[in-house]
Amino acid sequence: MKILLLEDNQKLNETISKRLKMKGYNILAFTDGALAFEAVSDGFSCFILDINVPNIDGIKILKKIREYYPSLPVIIISASVELDVIKQAYDLGCNDFLKKPFFIDELEIKIEKLCKIQNDKIYFDENYYFDFKSAVIKIDEKELRLTKKEKLLMNLFLTKKNQVISYESIESYVWEGNFASLESIRSLIRRLRKILVKDYIQTVVATGYIFKVT
Repeated sequence: MKILLLEDNQKLNETISKRLKMKGYNILAFTDGALAFEAVSDGFSCFILDINVPNIDGIKILKKIREYYPSLPVIIISASVELDVIKQAYDLGCNDFLKKPFFIDELEIKIEKLCKIQNDKIYFDENYYFDFKSAVIKIDEKELRLTKKEKLLMNLFLTKKNQVISYESIESYVWEGNFASLESIRSLIRRLRKILVKDYIQTVVATGYIFKVT
């Protein structure tokens, strides 16, 4: 899982990064708000933001995050206890708030609760399920292991069932911020459609796709 961390205290930033990397997370850490602001669209699964940081504050970054990722978890860590600031963070879609100083264990618990998929097996039809942890998809009695990009795309579809997903969102999440041509995206869609058999993935002309389930 790829996590963006914004914390301007260098020592705390390094401590959090080291602990989370030991847990197997992919951490992209920033001490400057402007740099984190530019990286928001680089395919993250979770965000940890301090509010009072140089150049662009965490509230403005949270607002931008919600433009790209309406539902991905955002944890605010801050020494601020101003109720209007905390309220603003929640109004903009923050999922949890952790007041400094805190134990790193507290942050780990929140990440485990909010940022990791709780149910590995996600059913999307009576006999069809996707196991995110093992990257296995079961169609009737047949199990197939997905490639990394197929796995990420399937996860994106199942977290946004019956919602239109743009080409840009697929590029950002599946290619983890790297460039992907439209043909590369379409090729991946074709592979996943072949695996799924049924017509779950529907094209939204000039926009992207929608994973239709009842």
